[in-house]
Amino acid sequence: MPKLGADPLSTDLYDQPGHLIRRAQQIAVSMFIEAAGSSTTPIQYAILRTLQEKPGIDQVTLAQEIALDNSTTAETAARLEAKGLIVREMLPRRQRRLVLTTAGEQMLADLVPAVHRMRKAMLSSLEPAEQKEFIRLLRKFVHLNNDQSRAPRGGKTGSA
Repeated sequence: MPKLGADPLSTDLYDQPGHLIRRAQQIAVSMFIEAAGSSTTPIQYAILRTLQEKPGIDQVTLAQEIALDNSTTAETAARLEAKGLIVREMLPRRQRRLVLTTAGEQMLADLVPAVHRMRKAMLSSLEPAEQKEFIRLLRKFVHLNNDQSRAPRGGKTGSA
């Protein structure tokens, strides 16, 4: 029986970028819930935050902004509307315009400090220079591989 690692086709699972990214996502979601509670998901936060920055954008544009498929965006927006956090207004050609409600603005204001704490905790084990490099490399990876996503940011021909 060959020794582990002796097989040239064998690779340590923790040397696989995909596995590490999946684990990083698990950790990020867990830290988000720990910091912000379970009443809002990271995707819901991304929607609320984007609507704060770009009030009144349509649902398809929102999906492209946060790199999420249209059906997941629609389902999540419907849940946020049911919670009273956003309003979805019908536009021509079956598009929907999305706007934060006062309750949505308040929830976002309440979440922002938790998100800052989470970011600080998430990066705290790295030196300041490593933190900047880690974020730089993540951004670069996402930008260079945007078109490989099932929901690329900016749509099929867009960029990160």
